[in-house]
Amino acid sequence: MARSQWRSRRKVSGGLYHYFRSKKRFELAGIPAETKLDATVRKRAVRGQGGHYRQKILSTNLITVSNQQGKTTKTEILNVIENPANPHLVRRNIMTKGAVVETKLGKVRLTSRPGQEGMVQGVLVQ
Repeated sequence: MARSQWRSRRKVSGGLYHYFRSKKRFELAGIPAETKLDATVRKRAVRGQGGHYRQKILSTNLITVSNQQGKTTKTEILNVIENPANPHLVRRNIMTKGAVVETKLGKVRLTSRPGQEGMVQGVLVQ
């Protein structure tokens, strides 16, 4: 069955809502990218509404890091240390916004959404 972003068919009481139409394509939910830490950089283009395309990063080991002075450098990710969204994502080396990764420059907190924006950016953590 297709995953929808529409409301549930069940009421809070457990009864069923009676729908007047079926699911539409623009209401379908996308499959999460789950960007993994890997040496090969893999991207996928996903068509959005209006014919626009977005890049999803499926795997990468590169990150653009900003420091407190605003200087940015591109460096390599060594390991995923923590993820406040879900601790099980750390085991699988999956990067999401807010995750803390270990790089050659030190610990970095991700500020971008790699599964939706197509890039991995972060700020140094003290």
